[in-house]
Amino acid sequence: MPVTLPNTPLTNVGAGLARDGIDSVHLQHRGARIAGKPAPSRSHFASAYCALALAISLAGCAGLPDQRLANEALKRGDTVTAQQNYQQLADLGYSEAQVGLADIQVGTRDPAQIKQAEATYRAAADTSPRAQARLGRLLVAKPGATEAEHHEAETLLKKAFANGEGNTLIPLAMLYLQYPHSFPNVNAQQQISQWQAAGYPEAGLAQVLLYRTQNTYDQHLDDVERICKAALSTTDICYVELATVYQKKAEPEKQAELLKQMEAGYSRGTVTAQRVDSVARVLGDASLGKTDEKTAQALLEKIAPGYPASWVSLAQLLYDFPELGDVEQMMKYLDNGRAADQPRAELLLGKLYYEGKWVPADAKAAEAHFEKAVGKEVAADYYLGQIYRRGYLGKVYPQKALDHLLTAARNGQNSADFAIAQLFSQGKGTKPDPVNAYVFGQLAKAQDTPQANDLAAQLEAPLTPEQRAQGQRLVQQELAARGTLAQSTLQLHALQEEDGEESL
Repeated sequence: MPVTLPNTPLTNVGAGLARDGIDSVHLQHRGARIAGKPAPSRSHFASAYCALALAISLAGCAGLPDQRLANEALKRGDTVTAQQNYQQLADLGYSEAQVGLADIQVGTRDPAQIKQAEATYRAAADTSPRAQARLGRLLVAKPGATEAEHHEAETLLKKAFANGEGNTLIPLAMLYLQYPHSFPNVNAQQQISQWQAAGYPEAGLAQVLLYRTQNTYDQHLDDVERICKAALSTTDICYVELATVYQKKAEPEKQAELLKQMEAGYSRGTVTAQRVDSVARVLGDASLGKTDEKTAQALLEKIAPGYPASWVSLAQLLYDFPELGDVEQMMKYLDNGRAADQPRAELLLGKLYYEGKWVPADAKAAEAHFEKAVGKEVAADYYLGQIYRRGYLGKVYPQKALDHLLTAARNGQNSADFAIAQLFSQGKGTKPDPVNAYVFGQLAKAQDTPQANDLAAQLEAPLTPEQRAQGQRLVQQELAARGTLAQSTLQLHALQEEDGEESL
């Protein structure tokens, strides 16, 4: 049976290429993996609105008791209590509570709710500098944003900065780096240098963002250390950045002193649990240097009771380092994460049943858990696509496989294009489509997916010159459609810093 590429104006040999299409990755954290998912080579930012859960700070403004309660609930990850209290104040017309509600909507990663949040920010932006900043950051991260929206974002961020809002210069820098064609008269490095000369604290982190974007971070480790040591007392994201530098430079003494300072700050309430979680994940990241998984585990166990996302980070740590615990401990961590409605927990549990290493393989159970994470974790679509493509449920479901794999590919999931190329070339459950197989083989090759070069060569060889030319046109069209999504993972961090007097 033929399979149809959904929602597409691009046609090709009986099937078209859809046009539209990201745990949390931070500026400092490896730029490769979102909260335990396999690392995408393009970007986790790619996911249309998945990234925005990190992109928008959820801190509200302090003042009224109910709003304070809402802020504290958000710190604990209790969005239900936070939403109830924000709603009460929003109903009374408090714009900052309306912004708090919109922040929670963004955090759901539900495109429909994010659309509502954008409308709420717009409604409050006339009177609320915080809403101006939030809307500006949302537009910077919005996939497929128009050039008019790019310029609107610039205007909003500049206005919010003039009104004293923090976390505005870094998104501005990201905007200039991400869309240079929209701002041909702006040189990002010169702008950042001007901000640094003016003494704006955010300018240093904007410089780090530029290093990351230009892939020169490792050549500037000393400068990153200098910048972040100077900003450490006011910007706790620098704990994660410095942890990354010390791990890359193999300086355990400095790392130990940094961790001691961080724990003291956490005890005083000046360092957030989110930051501790991020530092712990850096310590467990083998791609950054020698790991310290035991220290990572100790840090996560300390904060997990009050910060539920860390239960999943603990489970992921055990997955990466089995010597730290057993399957019973793993399931305990995951149960705690699921009880706190953490989609990463569903993703990792589904992966366990999918792989059959820690628990007996069970494709049906894996499917159920992945379905609970769809729309919130990009890798969920990838694994569901593989289940349907490989016939793990007793038969091949080619259309369902394509739908999920294409969603994953367009949201930045590594290896998804490779799997689609296999689907079209192998013809399991569907008629082989050599041109579409070629198209996705080329896309996989461009991402440096393992074995993609060999597959791409095999798929190209039998094509006629006309088919190859047609395939190349479709490759370029698909890449252009994905262009706004294929950005550096650092763009997540650029929007993540908390602003205002309350911080998470």
